Amino acid sequence: MEDSLYFSEQHLAVRNMVREFARDEVAPVAAELDAKGEFPWANVKKMSELGLLGIPWPEELGGSGLDLLSYMIVIHELAKVDASHSITVSAHTTLGTSPIVNFGTDAQRRRYVPLLASGQVLGGFGLTEPSAGSDAASTQSTAVRKNGHYVLNGSKIFITHGGVGEIFVVTAVTEPGKGTKGISAFIVTKEASDLDKAKPFDIGHDASLEDMRGFRAGKKEDKLGWRASDTRELIFEDVEVPAENLLGEEGAGFSNFMKTLDSGRVGVAALSLGIAEGAFEHALKYSTWRKQFGQAISNFQGIQFQLADMATEIEAGKHLMFHAAWLAQNKQPFGKQAAIAKLFCSELAMRTTIKAIQIHGGYGYTKEYPVERMMRDAKICEIGEGTSEIQRLVIARHLLRELAD
Repeated sequence: MEDSLYFSEQHLAVRNMVREFARDEVAPVAAELDAKGEFPWANVKKMSELGLLGIPWPEELGGSGLDLLSYMIVIHELAKVDASHSITVSAHTTLGTSPIVNFGTDAQRRRYVPLLASGQVLGGFGLTEPSAGSDAASTQSTAVRKNGHYVLNGSKIFITHGGVGEIFVVTAVTEPGKGTKGISAFIVTKEASDLDKAKPFDIGHDASLEDMRGFRAGKKEDKLGWRASDTRELIFEDVEVPAENLLGEEGAGFSNFMKTLDSGRVGVAALSLGIAEGAFEHALKYSTWRKQFGQAISNFQGIQFQLADMATEIEAGKHLMFHAAWLAQNKQPFGKQAAIAKLFCSELAMRTTIKAIQIHGGYGYTKEYPVERMMRDAKICEIGEGTSEIQRLVIARHLLRELAD
């Protein structure tokens, strides 16, 4: 469908390149990295060489100079094979880099974006806190202005690249009592943990970045899925952040991060869709060679109906996701469409992976086939970047606002 409607020849070339990379480099190591909970430094190096960590950023900032649709294709194709590789690109690009590109000063862009876009160092985004998840406005971390810098105290949880990243954009309260208008954003830097694992690949670290004292990664989360993705706590203890590291205007941090999450939702939709499509492809193939009652199980109507339903929903998800991406790329309002795509595709990933396991029968429940990993990877898509419940709230608010207008 999308070949003619959304894609140019260049988009198809990007898709083929990423498909080949995912098949040749990611598929052989995905199960082992998942089992060990190990970050894929070797493939991060390869992805940086292919330009996959800076797809939508201009070439003068070290990026690939491609468009948003190309970026969604990369996330989608990687997730068909392994969600951990996909979220590494997605979190780094949308969450770690885009706030600096979109809200940073020229000096901030020149300083940080080339390091991120080239993939030399990884970036992350610190919003979630122990008491501020869906209720992001309840941020407790504080930043107090003092002698030309801010003193940052607090913590963030469930941060993708919390350990392996070196450049982070984070929120903190600069003016208590003003609610969301009292929250500001900052660029903070630290040395990556586990650099001994990254060193052989000459990646993950840049000596020119300040290792801000008091800023460190906390414990690594032992997760159900996305196990090869690095997720940790971030801790700030009297961190002195230079005033020029304020990102955007003071008090604009919350609204700027909400805009960032709109874009992130399209990315999670693309990732969810990739998981669903990957699981579907495995189930389809398996059904043609698994024999029961003297014939391939694909001959049975019960299996055919499940495959037909999966294929139909995946096709619908593609239209929703690429439509939201097209609107964003063409600078049209896309908040409602992003929430719809994220809601539909994340829940679709869960439904599809469960059906894929069912089609595999007992084998689907073992580590021998990738569908059980895909099911574990699918669950977080209904939680991260705004839960399904939050997406429904966002969609309903758009509908009611449109009615009032």
